[in-house]
Amino acid sequence: MNIGPVQIEKPIALAPMQDVTDTAFRLICKRLGADIVYTEFTSCEALIRDIPKAVRKIQIADEERPIGIQLFGGVEESMEEAAQRATSLGPDIIDINGGCWVKNHVSRGEGAALLKDLPHFQRIVRSTVRSTHLPVTVKTRLGWDSRSIVILDVAKMVEQAGAKAITVHCRTRSQAHQGIADWHWLEEIKKAVSIPVIGNGDITGPEDVKRMFETGCDGVMIGRGAMANPWIFRQAKYFLKTGQFLPEPTLNEKINLCIEHLKLAVQLKGMRNGIIPFRKYYLGYLKGVPNIAKLRRDLMQLVDLNQIIERLLQFSEMRATAIH
Repeated sequence: MNIGPVQIEKPIALAPMQDVTDTAFRLICKRLGADIVYTEFTSCEALIRDIPKAVRKIQIADEERPIGIQLFGGVEESMEEAAQRATSLGPDIIDINGGCWVKNHVSRGEGAALLKDLPHFQRIVRSTVRSTHLPVTVKTRLGWDSRSIVILDVAKMVEQAGAKAITVHCRTRSQAHQGIADWHWLEEIKKAVSIPVIGNGDITGPEDVKRMFETGCDGVMIGRGAMANPWIFRQAKYFLKTGQFLPEPTLNEKINLCIEHLKLAVQLKGMRNGIIPFRKYYLGYLKGVPNIAKLRRDLMQLVDLNQIIERLLQFSEMRATAIH
């Protein structure tokens, strides 16, 4: 699959997720086999106003490459300026968010709201393409709701506007994350355009990655499935190559990766800002581990890195002792 100079055969990508795909998590997923990673989606209006939080969201590291910066907005001039700002940071791809379903974004004409006005959507893509030498891609949904599935028109439109690839979350805006993603549309989109098509939605295991590639799409993007299981990239690549499942990570492997991730977060954000937002990841790292209620309660209270590491290692040692 080619996105401008980015050339990867059957890439498995990490989706942009608000308050999830920060630098620390992207680095972890990259180390576990993600081929392409994306920043959290970032407001073009906040970026052009130099809001510190927005600027921090799109800081990138060379170890992450290839990496895309995802921007959202509903005003052509703002998207153009924001894309220029993002380009100056040296990503490999600029991605346009045309699928965020959250009410406060769509009420401002951003994200999935673009699906209600395709001529305006096209102008957003064209202005963004004009503003950067980097390849521009689009991530979107099937349509606003089940009565307005417009993805084939959208795919043709973004290709004509100069986008180098399209990622499709196979749900409508009204579905949010509910219901089952309708992958059959990926086959239809592939017939409609010549640019790469990346599938997204309901990828929770390596077998799902294989089935999505069988629709004919050029790449697969994983969102919530990676948050629950960052090993999914390594597992999927092994499954695609061998048809076999890798063994589930051991408790020791889960604890060690959790600690590595937490240390990265603290290194990049500081003690408090690294630890408190990190709490949402504990559920994924400890998923399926018996008798973790007390551990999770303790972890949700601790605010010191060394104390958290000590508690995690203590739990791991206790479990190992109990088994033997």
